[in-house]
Amino acid sequence: MKNDNLKNQYRVNEQIRAREVRIVGDDIETTVLPLQKALDLADEKGLDLVEISPTAVPPVCRLIEYSKFLYQLKKRQKEQKAKQVKIDVKEIRFGPQTDDHDYNFKLKHAISFLNDGDKVKAYVFFKGRSILFKEQGEILLLRFAKDLEDYGKLEMMPILEGKRMTIMVAPKKGAAPVKKEKPAQPKREAPKSEEKSE
Repeated sequence: MKNDNLKNQYRVNEQIRAREVRIVGDDIETTVLPLQKALDLADEKGLDLVEISPTAVPPVCRLIEYSKFLYQLKKRQKEQKAKQVKIDVKEIRFGPQTDDHDYNFKLKHAISFLNDGDKVKAYVFFKGRSILFKEQGEILLLRFAKDLEDYGKLEMMPILEGKRMTIMVAPKKGAAPVKKEKPAQPKREAPKSEEKSE
């Protein structure tokens, strides 16, 4: 189905409607020719006339084998897709009165997420009347952002959205994301209970 989209995207040979076209190719001098002469030239060389830039005046056509042209396009698209970096967003949830042990535990996880190249979305969730402690939630998030200064940068200050106060921390550009696959851990056998003989 993807090939059909590529095939229908470009006009070839008799499908080209312009009167004049600008010809480009590997061993051809760039010139403007009437369409019929360009088609004759393509036939003479055993190649196809592919319209690569229909909006130009006159339209730009390339002398190339059409199948080779499609192959080069697919290859270029694959390379571009491989260069894209996928960034995940990991969420960390706090309560407005999170104690130090829980805070440090979540901070350690946030540091590992940032080192892996993921963004961290930290939020304080206010249940019921705990919305009265908005200031405590904001102080907690600002402290969290300050503790993560060495590993990432704060993208947005704490914002209250409904019952959630949220911040977003992105990894620093210098830290290259290195995604490691976790090795399979060996299965542990459960200890056998010893039966007492009477």
